Amino acid sequence: MQSGGASTGAFRPAGRQNFAHAARRLHRRRLASAKVIAEIGFRYLAALGDFCAVVLAAAASNVIYKLATLGLLPNVEPVTEIGVAVGALVVFANIQRNEYSIGRFSSFSGHFGRFVSVWNLAFFCVLALGFLTKTTELFSRGATGVLYLTGLLALGGMRVVMVGLAGAARRRGLLPRRRLVVVGFESQLSAFVARYDLSGSDMQIISAAMLREGEDCLDDDLALAAATVRVLRPDDIFIAVPWAQTRIIEACVDTFLRTPAEIHLGPEAILDRFSEAEVSQLGPISSLNLTRRPLSLLQRIEKRVFDMTLASLALVLLAPLFAIVALAIRLDSPGPVFFVQRRYGFNQEPFRIVKFRTMSAMEDDSNLISATRFDPRVTRIGALLRRTSIDELPQLLNVLAGDMSLVGPRPHALAHDQRYDRRIAQYARRHNVKPGITGWAQVCGLRGEIASEDKMRRRVEHDLYYVDNWSLWLDVKIMAMTVFSSKAHSDAY
Repeated sequence: MQSGGASTGAFRPAGRQNFAHAARRLHRRRLASAKVIAEIGFRYLAALGDFCAVVLAAAASNVIYKLATLGLLPNVEPVTEIGVAVGALVVFANIQRNEYSIGRFSSFSGHFGRFVSVWNLAFFCVLALGFLTKTTELFSRGATGVLYLTGLLALGGMRVVMVGLAGAARRRGLLPRRRLVVVGFESQLSAFVARYDLSGSDMQIISAAMLREGEDCLDDDLALAAATVRVLRPDDIFIAVPWAQTRIIEACVDTFLRTPAEIHLGPEAILDRFSEAEVSQLGPISSLNLTRRPLSLLQRIEKRVFDMTLASLALVLLAPLFAIVALAIRLDSPGPVFFVQRRYGFNQEPFRIVKFRTMSAMEDDSNLISATRFDPRVTRIGALLRRTSIDELPQLLNVLAGDMSLVGPRPHALAHDQRYDRRIAQYARRHNVKPGITGWAQVCGLRGEIASEDKMRRRVEHDLYYVDNWSLWLDVKIMAMTVFSSKAHSDAY
């Protein structure tokens, strides 16, 4: 009886232990299944939302245009077919860019530039196809313009809706968060937690496995960390070990390769400066790619077409103004109508910038002195031209020649480039894009006399923001601010 009792008593804890273990396994499987279903479902919902938004925008654009111009309710079927084609291209392009992953919708940051770029690509591809097949004559230019605007608004609205849905679902626990385990020395673990605030993201740190200093304890510490990972089953493991300690990193990788989790080499502090750093493969060479070209090939084409179209139109419309200004300059003071000066452009390649002459001096050397308030060298008509920025308009010719863009970092005189290139970090990165007639720094009130190095530093910071965050919408915004914002002309003298 005792043995039987002993046997029964020993069996019960084992049974409860096995049941608890099975329950945990079932719970983990349900979590994993829920995560997969949520990820796939959200991707399909976001893609379907974009497609429906474009199709509905196409139908609505035709109705709006015909009601506004003819007062008639039109047949929307032909335009809806166009909407289907554009919507399919938008969805396809976004799938290629992994745009529909849940992580993309954790905030509104970056969405605008991405969906505007994709929309432009899809819209103009369908427009080009219609031109080649001679079907564009079926649609008026006005209706095409309305379709472009309504499509942009529809995609923007869908982004707002999906980011809101993702946030609400995450707060209610319907979208599982990525579970992280961080492994490293105590100082690195503390720095990792302090550096990255994950409270508002779709990630959470569920455990931190600390390694003791010295390689004598490494095997034991990694064995314990591996056991922790097997129990917790995280989605990701971050190895927060200084990159110089390759022996320890390799030991960590060898240990965690046996666990079903994604392994990440924890970021060094320098990577915080490069938001788009990624591992790339160029032939047989694997590397950590810190930066990309400021503009992709598609974006460069998009910006160039935009520049050429608006610059050509502006030169035609402003031709009478050019003639009047040229006559006024010749009557006001002796000298040429135009002022030509060497500047550094894209890739620090020199070019000659063209402006209306506003000063009696024509310096173009290292002894150049910037214009100051009430500068006696500025002519009477020149003061008016500088105050209204009309003196910059001949640079439209530089835009057509390909030396400049409508919007970009303003090109400084060579003397200023040579002086500040050595004093201000990353000053030369301004030349990673074409210089502009107007720029982000100028519309934010940073133009005119360079009175101090601090002012130049703030100007460079704004220029680099533009380089790193370019979008066609940002160009349009800057151009509008150039015309309507008082800041854009506050220090013009």
